[in-house]
Amino acid sequence: MARISASVYTSHVPAIGAALDLGKSAEPYWQPVFKGYEFSKQWLKENKPDVIFLVYNDHASAFSLELIPTFAIGCAAEFQPADEGWGPRPVPKVVGHPELAAHIAQSVIQDDFDLTIVNKMDVDHGLTVPLSLMCGQPEAWPCPVIPFAVNVVQYPVPSGRRCYNLGKAIRKAIESFDQDLNVQVWGTGGMSHQLQGPRAGLINKEFDNRFLDRLIADPADLATLPHIDYVREAGSEGIELVMWLIARGAMNDRPPKVRHRFYHVPASNTAVGHLILENV
Repeated sequence: MARISASVYTSHVPAIGAALDLGKSAEPYWQPVFKGYEFSKQWLKENKPDVIFLVYNDHASAFSLELIPTFAIGCAAEFQPADEGWGPRPVPKVVGHPELAAHIAQSVIQDDFDLTIVNKMDVDHGLTVPLSLMCGQPEAWPCPVIPFAVNVVQYPVPSGRRCYNLGKAIRKAIESFDQDLNVQVWGTGGMSHQLQGPRAGLINKEFDNRFLDRLIADPADLATLPHIDYVREAGSEGIELVMWLIARGAMNDRPPKVRHRFYHVPASNTAVGHLILENV
């Protein structure tokens, strides 16, 4: 049967992808950011999964205000990098895993979570930047990836509790798949940041690090945090952090092993957070 071995959490700042694509990763401003992922790249090489289930949010690339799914699972065989206004990123196409994706969709929908099944879509920086941070610039990504898009752009967005419980349903689905697969679940987005209005540029280091502490030690309690607290403490775009609760909910019920923790300010106008947790 399939199993979840680890979860990975990371910000998906678009400027990080641009810095990598334009050869700026060694510049003094960006070097500390990429240094925080050196361990992670080696860890992934040594712990390469068969499939990555990657939770992210679309930034009006595959979806728009005309169609806003709360949860959407990519069931296609492949996904092309999206053109976000300046051409697609020069990264490999994403190879999907239709069989596992379809199984997860069936299981999770039968567990009363409504998913939108997507058989064709392009994937933007929300998905490709985490892959770049963990994999560098390969000719092909190291394994198939199942994209799982969450609406955290247009209100109403799902609650932290809903996301955490959805993660548990995804764990149940993966563990009932009848192939021997090593699966990692990645949660992306955040950390504290706001892109517009009088508080544009807001970063709250205290909130971010407290969030990381609680995500590791007591995710069930963290899942009760209301939306207004994310917005007040972490900025309007800080609500992306509810996606990390999907990945955390997919872990087993025992305390995880923390393999890596990294936090850095700034990267563009965003705080960068990163965790690797292993099931024990």
